[in-house]
Order: sequence, then C-alpha cells, then structure tokens
Amino acid sequence: MTTPNVFWFLPTHGDSRYLGTTKGARSVDADYLRQIAVAADTLGYDGVLLPTGRSCEDPWITAASLIGATRQLKFLVAIRPGLSTPGMAVRQAATFDRLSNGRLLINVVTGGDQGELEADGLFADHAKRYEISDEFIRVWRASLAGEGGAAGYDFEGKHIQVKGAKTLYPPIQKPHPPLYFGGSSEPAHELAAGQMDVYLTWGEPPAAVAEKLADIRARAAQHGRTLRFGIRLHVIVRETSEEAWRAADELISHLDDDVIAKAQAAFAKMDSVGQQRMAALHGGRRDKLEVSPNLWAGVGLVRGGAGTALVGDPETVAARMREYQDLGIETFILSGYPHLEESYRFAELVFPLLGKGKEGGEQSITGPFGEMMASDIVPKKAA
Repeated sequence: MTTPNVFWFLPTHGDSRYLGTTKGARSVDADYLRQIAVAADTLGYDGVLLPTGRSCEDPWITAASLIGATRQLKFLVAIRPGLSTPGMAVRQAATFDRLSNGRLLINVVTGGDQGELEADGLFADHAKRYEISDEFIRVWRASLAGEGGAAGYDFEGKHIQVKGAKTLYPPIQKPHPPLYFGGSSEPAHELAAGQMDVYLTWGEPPAAVAEKLADIRARAAQHGRTLRFGIRLHVIVRETSEEAWRAADELISHLDDDVIAKAQAAFAKMDSVGQQRMAALHGGRRDKLEVSPNLWAGVGLVRGGAGTALVGDPETVAARMREYQDLGIETFILSGYPHLEESYRFAELVFPLLGKGKEGGEQSITGPFGEMMASDIVPKKAA
C-alpha cells in the first residue's frame, strides 16, 4: 500500500488540553503558530490546514507569515466564493504560490453558517451559494490558467461577470494550485465532481465514506474527470489503547452538559449537510461516542466541522487509517489537543507504521539520538 499524505492543523481558533474550559488553555499567537508549523515541517508532515471563519485568525495572513519559517511544508488555505471577487482571490493565490515556491493548496469553502455569512455581507441561501461557487471557481481556474490569452478571460454568469480577467504574475504550480473541497450535499458533490482536484470528507464511519466517494467518482466520470480523496480527522494516539481512551475521556472531562446543549443548538441552525451528518453521529449524547471501531465523536459535542477522532494505540490507529486508504483516501488531515505536543506524538508513534520518512519510516540520524548517559553511553536503538 502506498504511503499516505499526512497533514497537520494550525489551530488559529484556539488550543487547549481540554475542551469547553479555560483550564489547560494556551495563547495562540504568532510564536505558538510558528512552533507548530516548524514542528510539522521538521517532522515530515506534508502540509498544514488553516481553518477559516470569524472564529479564526485570517488564514492568508497567518500562512504568509510562516513561509519563511518553513522549508517544504505546504499550506492549505481557504478561498470563500461570495466573500471576495475572483480577481482578488486569483492574485492572492498567485502571489502566495510564487513567494512560497509552489507550496500553496486551495481549500474552497462555501460556508454553512447563515448567520456568520450574513455578518460578512453574503446573503445567499444554500443553493445560491453553490451557484456562486461554481461560477467563481470557473473564473478562478480560467484566469490562473491564462485562458483568453493577451485579451484576458471573459465570463458572463448568473452571479459573476468578468471582462478581460488575466494573471500578470502566474503561479508556480500549473495550471493553478490544486483545489481541495469538502461538502456532503448533492450540489456539493456535483461541484466537486466538475471542478475540484481533491474531495475531502469529514471522519465518518468507513461505510458512509465509501458511499460518498462512490457518488463523487460516478459524477466525476460523467464529466470525464477523476479526483483524489482526503479525510479530516482528529487523532488521540498513545502507546496503549487504554491510555488513548483515558486521554479521550480527559479531553472532555471539564465539558458540562449546558455547553454541549448550546453548541448542538447552534449547529442545528446551520444549513450544512456535513455538519448535520456530524451531529447525527452522536446526537449530543456522551454514551454514544464510539460511532465505529476506534472512531470517537467526542470532539463534535462542542466543535463544529470535523468532530471525530481516531483513538487507540499506534498499530490500531495505523490499521484504521489503512481501512480508509483501501477506500481510496490518499490524504489525511489530522489534529490533536494540544496541537504542538500531539504533532510530535503522532509522528513518533505512527509515522514509522505508515512508511513516512526515509526507508520505511526510519529517521535519518546524524548524531546521538536520545539523551546521552554517563558522558559517552549512547542510548540503545528501540526494537
């Protein structure tokens, strides 16, 4: 089986050791985000996802601030159709891709929180947002690819019109940085099939993921296209299964039922089908959180978007990831609380089992590895 791509997460909306409380919380500032990005780059993660929305720091400014601190790390950054013009998004993408030497990936986000979107000035229902997104991405792709030549690209749509759109400073990646996209509704699947490069699903049980991927493949075939696939998950991995499940319980140990109820009520108001599917996995109940073997929905009690985590010892977590790979998943976008420590823990415990790193996961050691003992005794190599 091929080695998967593994991304980590930059928690620009906050980080902590526990959900729902200030206990164990930490300030997410420029230094902390740089620590996580440098760790991910050094450890061998393929990229990082930056969240988007009013609860987060701006992803473009944050990602741009980290270009110089990293070497190979790619940045999966959101564009928001309807919240900016295609031309502005084109210039942002081309500039970032050039300054980072081709390390930009694009996450297309239509949004699912009507209140948040209206606060940002977008008054459009679910169907209209997907119409806007379809036209937006058509213009975005054509402009970056240089369609229309010297005269530029013209487009007359229902919601978007451009005349003479062109990119004077083209991106490094041709014809444009890859487009990632996630959505569970029928319009979302159609948009993915027709225009995206990578379809992302949240961490649902394997059977549900298989059903979604089959639908996307069938729709893409009708357009004469193929897509790659990825999945967004949290991870709670420890050396033993017992330790991992204790860590899962501890993560929500300070979470009270009133906060859960408020969060679930807020999610219920959203028109995101994906969010509805996440909430339906557990129904807000603490006693129904293992929704599939080693797939735990505790994070989704209060966190929007990705709400499930793979929980277990390294071998079990790697095996569950292989199950998703068998379905066609190539990219895993992972996170864990707190994000700095867990980036190290996952890389140290699971990367070797996935074949990440050199020669089947073996780290390239150029000096003493581990703490030296009694001046010159080198630590033994672990079995």
